[in-house]
Amino acid sequence: MKAIILAAGVGSRMRPLTDNRPKCLLKIGGQTILEMMISGIQDCGISEIVFVIGHLQDQIKEYVATKFPDLTAHFVINDRYAETNTGFSLMLAKDFAGDSAFVKFDADVVFDKKILKKLIECGHQTCLCIDKNTNLDDEAIKVITRGENRVVKASKTVDPKQAAGESIGVEKISAQTAKLLFAELEMMMADEKNHQEYYESAYERLIEKDVAFYALDISGLKWAEIDTKADFAKAQEIFNPKP
Repeated sequence: MKAIILAAGVGSRMRPLTDNRPKCLLKIGGQTILEMMISGIQDCGISEIVFVIGHLQDQIKEYVATKFPDLTAHFVINDRYAETNTGFSLMLAKDFAGDSAFVKFDADVVFDKKILKKLIECGHQTCLCIDKNTNLDDEAIKVITRGENRVVKASKTVDPKQAAGESIGVEKISAQTAKLLFAELEMMMADEKNHQEYYESAYERLIEKDVAFYALDISGLKWAEIDTKADFAKAQEIFNPKP
């Protein structure tokens, strides 16, 4: 199994913190977001990571090479990072992902590695981590499930009253589903009007074609998505609490 980390974005809502530094290289306590993520990935037995980068890409390359010299790292450049979104970035990882199953991470998520261990060991081959105990605001990717936690919808536009929880931005994708996913993304991104779509749009398209995605409940375990300076402060409280 490989890992894919989407780290191309500008992090505009974090400015000025991200003017001269990629968001994933901001520190929570004494560790960068990226260090926490890579360490967790390695601790769970994954040794090959595909990084999709764009904004201040050389800083990320240099950091990974220096901090994790033994990591099998591949770097994919999204030259259009300023005008595209996560769907476009994920599509670019296709050739490096190959025929492997993978775990996909948004580079602005910090999480207890128990979440990743639980995801890898989960019996479902294609699975989204969801938290049922969060406040579902407009920015949250809200997930509707039915039956045995099978995902029906996953988007920002889902009615919070119908949602089982929030997707945290960490997913396991089977090798079989990966082929379908990349094909769907390529088809979507052939039309420029889809360049601002999130990768969840491709998930939903596959779900409508009866491809199985499941939800894994990670409620109670620590995680934080860092979109804003307020999120950053909250993550500091969660992962670096003051005595």
